[in-house]
Amino acid sequence: MKIIIAFSVLMVIFIMLLPVFVVKGVHAEHDISIQAVETEPVLSPEVSSEPAAVSPNPAAPSRGVDTTTMVKLKTGDSVVTLTMYDYLVGVVAAEMPASFYEEALKAQAVAARTYTYYKMLNGSNHSDADVCDNCNCCKAYFSYEALREKWGEKYDYYIGIISKAVADTDGLCVTYEDEPILAAFHSSSPGYTENSESVWHSPLPYLVSVESPENGNTVPNFYTEVIVSFEEFKSTVKKSYPLAVFDTDQEGWISDAEYSDSGRIIKVRVGGVEMTGTELRGLFELRSTAVRWSVGNEYICFEVTGYGHGVGMSQYGANEFAKNGADFFDILSYYYRGTSVKSYLMLDSDKKLL
Repeated sequence: MKIIIAFSVLMVIFIMLLPVFVVKGVHAEHDISIQAVETEPVLSPEVSSEPAAVSPNPAAPSRGVDTTTMVKLKTGDSVVTLTMYDYLVGVVAAEMPASFYEEALKAQAVAARTYTYYKMLNGSNHSDADVCDNCNCCKAYFSYEALREKWGEKYDYYIGIISKAVADTDGLCVTYEDEPILAAFHSSSPGYTENSESVWHSPLPYLVSVESPENGNTVPNFYTEVIVSFEEFKSTVKKSYPLAVFDTDQEGWISDAEYSDSGRIIKVRVGGVEMTGTELRGLFELRSTAVRWSVGNEYICFEVTGYGHGVGMSQYGANEFAKNGADFFDILSYYYRGTSVKSYLMLDSDKKLL
């Protein structure tokens, strides 16, 4: 009888504790399933070993690749560390009008991100930074403070547009053979973009000349003139090229111009000295190398089309494509031939992409 009573008591205790074991079992399975999801490899840049900065932009996403990857930016004599997100917002806002179509802004964000990764992985122009804020060296950049001053009461509206373009393309890069490309871009082209070797002497298979749809009706200052007096012309050239010789026949001061198929000067003789189109552009601060000239009674007039070096994505061309329904994938694959747009995982320790 005592055995039966003891057995009955044990059964009651077991029945009372059974729900506790069941609940603990369910919670354990739930924890395991969460860990399995979070530890699966993802195609996005790895969190930097440095602590993530707190973005001053309230529109910044709470999670994502661009808020954990850090960029060292040289600005003046200083180097500041920013999240990729904050850096790209400043770049896109400085490089492209916020009034552009959304898909063009997204294409700009991906191109700028890709260029930055390329510099991180292949060597920067600077020993102490990944990039700088000089558009003639790396890319233009505006801080949030500068943008607030620039946009005034429209700041919240415009910063929201730019922030969305960066966040919506989080971690995406343009790749060629699974590596980020040198994603060059420029403002506008005179009908065609330029081959990379015509500007930098190094051919890259994805930076080839393609037709671009912008024109004088869609681009401000698409056609410009620079008028230089004979005296100013001679002194400017001889300052950099002292061997240049100028006789009394001003018609012959510029000669033997060789143009690329895109209509830009590859090389030309000035005062008998051979120089590249890029060097001529730099001497007289021309907006591009798509240049023709005429000689007046006391001056030389340069007639210039487009703006920028002409290689890679045309920003105004991208906007025209977006206006006509192209998405940012279409735009990037058009201007960067043979490439793919992918998310990447960047390991800061050895600068490799997975």
